[in-house]
Amino acid sequence: MIEKLIRFGVSLPEGLLKKFDRLIKEKNYTSRSKAIADLIREELIKKQWQQDKEIAGAVVLVYNHHKRELVDKLIDIQHNFQKIIISNQHIHIDKDNCLEIIAIKGRSQQAQKLNDILKATKGIKHATLSMSSTGKGIE
Repeated sequence: MIEKLIRFGVSLPEGLLKKFDRLIKEKNYTSRSKAIADLIREELIKKQWQQDKEIAGAVVLVYNHHKRELVDKLIDIQHNFQKIIISNQHIHIDKDNCLEIIAIKGRSQQAQKLNDILKATKGIKHATLSMSSTGKGIE
């Protein structure tokens, strides 16, 4: 279904508009409209996270797999969150370090809790959570 487009005017200080135009050029946007729509969507998605709505996303971990019992601990944690974990990819970066990408779908608070537990686990060098809307209510 193609949604009807609505035109509206926006008034901005000249300096702010110039900075915005530089930013959208750097990010390769083809129009101000697309950039503004993306900013609005981003804010609506953030609001969903705060309201514990349904999200999809990924937890990305970097860790030294030689750390004692770390891999077993990570598996145990993931088993405790099996309701939101939909996939997992393990990548060997080098002889010591691994990258793990954990795809998730579920409530935003559970995703944040999973990320916090993983991040706090001894031996994790870096953990980050990227969440997005599942598409419901964000057009």
